[in-house]
Amino acid sequence: MTDHDDTFSQHMQDVKPLQTRDRVAIKKGDITRASQQARRIAAVDSSPKRDPNHLQTTGVQRVGPHDVVGFKRPGIQDGVFRKLRLGKYESEARLDLHRRTVEEARRQLFHFLQDCMAHDIRSVVILPGKGDRSEGDPAILKSYLVYWLEQIDDVQAYHTAQPQHGGTGVLYVLLRKSEKKKQEARERYSKGRL
Repeated sequence: MTDHDDTFSQHMQDVKPLQTRDRVAIKKGDITRASQQARRIAAVDSSPKRDPNHLQTTGVQRVGPHDVVGFKRPGIQDGVFRKLRLGKYESEARLDLHRRTVEEARRQLFHFLQDCMAHDIRSVVILPGKGDRSEGDPAILKSYLVYWLEQIDDVQAYHTAQPQHGGTGVLYVLLRKSEKKKQEARERYSKGRL
């Protein structure tokens, strides 16, 4: 033994082994009973679940692949809409819907906008694409997106993007301010007025 080994042994003489915990033995029958119980509960509670996504897939007015589109709710100031139209708001989030089915786009848009509202995101960019390469049914996603955005109360305005940001295949979207953001704006602009 070397001096190094002796030193190590001296330092380790008070060390006790770690305590091990007993493991739970899972019996195959327990899993089977649990899954049977879950299936019974699901069978009893077979009431149809209501989809919280209210976006419709019927009655959509079609827009062309190269159409410039825009919308603003009553009460939105012209200056705010002009700033949106010119792409002056910095995009805080982005959703790309290229190559999605209508149903996939519907679900993704609904969840994306819910997440944005939950995180106080106000300015977003959504990319449906132009749809000019779709044979027989051009601009289908763009048409649905325009229709859906007007159905969502949290959407205050939207407009076709500037050419440098994607042009007619991209939309700038302005969402409603949360109460927290409204209060911050009130405090920022009221400093000095009292």
